Amino acid sequence: MGLADQVNEWLLSEALGEPKLEDIFYRLCIKLLGIGVPISRARLNWPTLHPLFRAEMISWNRHDTRATLDHFNHQDSNTEAWQASPLRHMLENDLRILRRRLTGPGRLVDFRLLEELAASGFTDYLALRTAFRQPGKGVDDTGTGVIVIWACDRENGFTEEDLATLQAIQRSLALVCKSIIQQQITTNIVETYLGRQAGRSVLEGNIRLGDGATTKALVWYSDLRGSTHLTAKLASEDFLALLNDYFECAARPAIRAGGEVLAFIGDAVLVVFPIENRAEGEALSAKILQAVTESFAMRDSVNAARRAAGRDEIGFGIGLNVGKVVFGNIGVPERLAFTVIGSTVTEVERIEKLTKAMDTNVLATRRVADLVPGRWQSVGAHALDGVEGPMELFIPLDCGMAAIRAAAE
Repeated sequence: MGLADQVNEWLLSEALGEPKLEDIFYRLCIKLLGIGVPISRARLNWPTLHPLFRAEMISWNRHDTRATLDHFNHQDSNTEAWQASPLRHMLENDLRILRRRLTGPGRLVDFRLLEELAASGFTDYLALRTAFRQPGKGVDDTGTGVIVIWACDRENGFTEEDLATLQAIQRSLALVCKSIIQQQITTNIVETYLGRQAGRSVLEGNIRLGDGATTKALVWYSDLRGSTHLTAKLASEDFLALLNDYFECAARPAIRAGGEVLAFIGDAVLVVFPIENRAEGEALSAKILQAVTESFAMRDSVNAARRAAGRDEIGFGIGLNVGKVVFGNIGVPERLAFTVIGSTVTEVERIEKLTKAMDTNVLATRRVADLVPGRWQSVGAHALDGVEGPMELFIPLDCGMAAIRAAAE
């Protein structure tokens, strides 16, 4: 068995596990050095399906003790560096291989990146592309798959044997990449639409009707003010823009505090913070207070910008509750929704509705207030629609009774 065959066998065996792609790529670079291929710089690039990123890249340089994973935002495709890159040239011209000698008689430096590499002492550059079908790309494989870039700084560059070895392992490397990348894309999609905890539960096999678990949690529920009026008044694209401004204010601080958005229910946001013990609940409650303050500070900033642009402002309230909830699958076997149910959720929805009537931003139950004594003020017991018996409610002392400007429903 030749050296390239040994590397191929190793790559295929790695695909059977659950390794990180950057770890595999690092070990591959070390193995190639070990069999005499003089790589001194390597890059592995691929497009991805993610709400924040359009592509990812793993970088390795000789003497590095690990490979580094980087992400490229969707707007990065318009940068000058990408427009002038060899990779863009390969994709637009459907090239599977691009080889450039950076020194000597056959020198060809026709991209800015190659000029920079040559100036840094590199002598040879090889880019290999393998296309394969990926989620989000339909039936067209243009721009899909992986591009692997190898560079060296040996005086005479790569030998023909080096080039043959790198091309011989390309398909095996692409197969490993396809397996790992598509698994990661699946995780990205599931977590984007279901949330991290719910997504992991589904991927772990909890996909049958009735699958679920009971846990204690702090529940954050927010609802947009005046949505009926706004829906009737605004064009659909303007209302969607307003909704996204609102969701950013109502959900972002909660996510930063460690919460998981379990559902966007029309123009409402349901966020869950699992709590295992009282100490964890006390620490979380302090974070929640900060997140509430940040949420309404963001609202004020967004409204100032919307007001200056002549757009409608947003208003919302937040209800907080602590108790047992059930994470589980509901629906019919053919179409399930992973959500949270229980009296804790029912109560917090009703509590949020009272924030408007009581002219306050935030209302919480005693179970929330008791986690951080001295930070909440009682506003008395109130009847909740559909909930047996009145419930004592609290406002955070540092949020006071600030009114929320909003159009009436």
